[in-house]
Amino acid sequence: MGKYRSEWKYSISISHASKIRERLEAVLERDVHAKENGKYEIHSMYFDDFQNTCARENVAGDGIRYKYRIRYYDNDSENLFLEKKSKNNSYCYKQSYKLTLEQYNKILDDDVGDMLWEENKLFREFCLAILTKGFRPKVIVNYEREAFVEPISNVRITFDSNISASDDFDRFVTGEYYRVPIIDKHLNILEVKFDDVLSAHIRKLIQVEKVNQRSFSKYYMSRISIQDFSECI
Repeated sequence: MGKYRSEWKYSISISHASKIRERLEAVLERDVHAKENGKYEIHSMYFDDFQNTCARENVAGDGIRYKYRIRYYDNDSENLFLEKKSKNNSYCYKQSYKLTLEQYNKILDDDVGDMLWEENKLFREFCLAILTKGFRPKVIVNYEREAFVEPISNVRITFDSNISASDDFDRFVTGEYYRVPIIDKHLNILEVKFDDVLSAHIRKLIQVEKVNQRSFSKYYMSRISIQDFSECI
């Protein structure tokens, strides 16, 4: 069993993000997966059951909840990952399993019965959730991420921008799905993840005026945005 990590989120302006980024660049390392511009793109397809339990728990602010998603990075859809993100108040834990394209296609076709005996526990659990709880794709969340890391204390600080949503599931692996913006283009979501205690010197790096910690669910905001978009067309 892995370890839960603290996860703090902030909604910040581009100008505040620029100030924090300048400090981080002098102290922390860039994520090794970043492109020349320091960013990489994330594509995530989120699932929920027939009662939309994950979305409802998010609205209710339930301290203990989880979400399933399938994710890939940049244009590399040959490397697909099934992930389960569990949340216990401000603590998070992520499990991951690399999918084959055949497994992915069966998931989308709702044809997972013969995969209940696969070796990986997370994958078996997800297939069972599809069969018994009706988990289906609900929304695609897309954004650009810029990440800084402090390997010794296992701190990860990220800036997410250009966050958008889609329900064009058939085109998920092509990356050519339509996209609906879900937050103001002048905002970034700052996330700070760490194990036990965030050191004082890193706290100082991310401090700026008028920035408050807040709850922000890309999944839930994307569900709302797609619903509003569908009602307008």
